[in-house]
Amino acid sequence: MNSVIHAATVLQIIPRLDTGGAERATVEITEAVVRAGGRAFVFSEGGRLVNDVESAGGKHIAFPAATKNPIAMISNGFRIARFIRETGVDVIHARSRAPAWSAFLAARATGTTFVTTYHGAYGNRGFFKPLYNSVMARGELVIANSNYTGALVHDRHGIPVERIRVIHRGVDLEKFNPAAVSGQRIKSLREKWSITEDERIVLHAARLTGWKGQHDVIEAAAKLFASDGDNRAVFILAGDAQGREDYVAGLKCQIAGNALEGRVKIVGHCDDMAAAYAASQVTLIASTEPEAFGRTSAEAQAMGCPVIVTRQGASPETLLTARRDGVDAATGWVVPVGAPAALANAVAEALSLSVRDRGAMATRARVHVCEKFSSENMKRQTLGVYDECLKSALAAAFDDAKRG
Repeated sequence: MNSVIHAATVLQIIPRLDTGGAERATVEITEAVVRAGGRAFVFSEGGRLVNDVESAGGKHIAFPAATKNPIAMISNGFRIARFIRETGVDVIHARSRAPAWSAFLAARATGTTFVTTYHGAYGNRGFFKPLYNSVMARGELVIANSNYTGALVHDRHGIPVERIRVIHRGVDLEKFNPAAVSGQRIKSLREKWSITEDERIVLHAARLTGWKGQHDVIEAAAKLFASDGDNRAVFILAGDAQGREDYVAGLKCQIAGNALEGRVKIVGHCDDMAAAYAASQVTLIASTEPEAFGRTSAEAQAMGCPVIVTRQGASPETLLTARRDGVDAATGWVVPVGAPAALANAVAEALSLSVRDRGAMATRARVHVCEKFSSENMKRQTLGVYDECLKSALAAAFDDAKRG
């Protein structure tokens, strides 16, 4: 190998390219590799972000990456190895467990650098799960998307901290910029959701699944209104059900049972999250299981929207609170897990902020994310991981291209 590789070829593999933090990171690293002068390939079963990969200069290859069938996973390993040999892949970056096993087999067979990103907390009970999860700790270097995840990788898999690189999930500060969101975009979204001009949005943006906490949000809404809370508030549950129709039916029953029709709305997937945050008074992250990072929290703060998160996983890492950081530094609130009453109280406090105090919190939130969670930093640091493994200079080339 030459002492310095100037144009590396990177293959990322992920089950699908729909919505989500790992999926968006795949697109962003594709763009970073191409900007640094490298080649970027992505294997997945497809999804709404395929066009984003192609627009970023990468090449998407349709591939059965989501399969968990052991025979198919082994077969996939041979297919990946053949692709590596044909295209000269320098590093394969796995972002999910099932395809990571195939990628790991291919990397071993070809002597290719293998890198993983530990995106989730992953259930780890029994005998099979720890073994299945362990592939995400088998990278030459393992990227953890938060301090919480980094500690989890070390404690769970026993790998030395020297092999772990904590790289927080990045926010696109150009896309999530209050100055870039027009009043018309906000108006259009409010009209789509049938929100009047005087109503105030309490946003919960997450796929519709049990551990994201929608039932707690509905109960918190019921408690807020029962206590004569702000009757101008409308709780928006924005997220894709991904086929969980029974779960959605349960949410609708809970809304009807609490007479919250019109006060809590299920609106489906939102294509303009920047406008959604800009339109909202506060954003909730009510997860009942640990978040490995907390992308929604960081994006909302980048848009100047205060956040309320539950006290577990990495979510508390993403914001500043009055108790921990001082009243003049706070960008949101942390509440106990599965505590709708505490959630309702925090929502009430957020809605009671004066225009001046909320404006000050919004400014602090934006500055906080710009300093800690920018997409540019995430891209540069990830390229730096490739550089460590390959003795390449992708991060420097990325910076040069940006300056140019």
